[in-house]
Amino acid sequence: MGNLRAGPAGCARVTYSINGDEGTMAGTKHHDYHILPPDIVPLATTIGAFTFTSGMVLFMHDMPGGHFVPWLGMALLLASMFAWFSKIVKEAHAGDHTPVVQLHQRYGMILFIASEVMFFVGWFWAFFDFSLFPSTIADVVGGQWPPKAIEAVMDPFDLPLLNTLILLCSGTTVTWAHHALIHGDREGLKKGLWATVLLGLLFTSIQAYEYVHAPFPFGQNTYGSAFYMATGFHGFHVIVGTIMLIVCLIRAYKGDFTPRQHFGFEAAAWYWHFVDVVWLFLFVAVYIWGGWGYPIH
Repeated sequence: MGNLRAGPAGCARVTYSINGDEGTMAGTKHHDYHILPPDIVPLATTIGAFTFTSGMVLFMHDMPGGHFVPWLGMALLLASMFAWFSKIVKEAHAGDHTPVVQLHQRYGMILFIASEVMFFVGWFWAFFDFSLFPSTIADVVGGQWPPKAIEAVMDPFDLPLLNTLILLCSGTTVTWAHHALIHGDREGLKKGLWATVLLGLLFTSIQAYEYVHAPFPFGQNTYGSAFYMATGFHGFHVIVGTIMLIVCLIRAYKGDFTPRQHFGFEAAAWYWHFVDVVWLFLFVAVYIWGGWGYPIH
């Protein structure tokens, strides 16, 4: 005689009895992995990413739809991300994130950060290629670095140095929050996250002010292009990291995270430290070395 029972993580468990001995048939979960059910969210994320990137192409070439399609793609991306991460939080609450699953989540975050490192390697490569081998053909470059079209560069020991100190300080506050969580100090966790979020917002505000008052524009020569692309993408990553920490702060107030299970916070902290390290390289290579000996603004 067979009976159908609910199994863990959505797996069906079929039990049978032969001569009074009960056994278990196929379908029972005999592993620590979390098998995900079919879901439309990954497909929606892919469509959103394709729509956004295609819309940006339309925008950059001043084609019809260039002012609408990117926003449509971004809205779909944000909605998909919200739905996806909400499901991950629910899985954690349901106990689906076993030690094996958490280990592989860490592997995934490490690989993601590694891909981000290679992303910034491309911008550093471009910057050093432009600076070490300045073009002798383009009149705006004139075979020198910074290009002769640049009248002045930013003072690295003014706002850039201040932003460096802000990010270094934010790295200590997020570490404070992490240690507070590990030791069961919920108030310390919240205070550390508040401090880190505020420092991230302050960094973004100062960088926006710096861009508005920059002595050179974007796109007219290799220096301006490389400078704004490298520092701008870093600024975007700071905004993303700040949003991740805000989500962690909201979850902390809801009672999420325990000293033994807090990968969501840990991933955000890793990402924030990565952003800090990238900025140190940008500060030394782009701001100090890239404009050394040139008139400052």
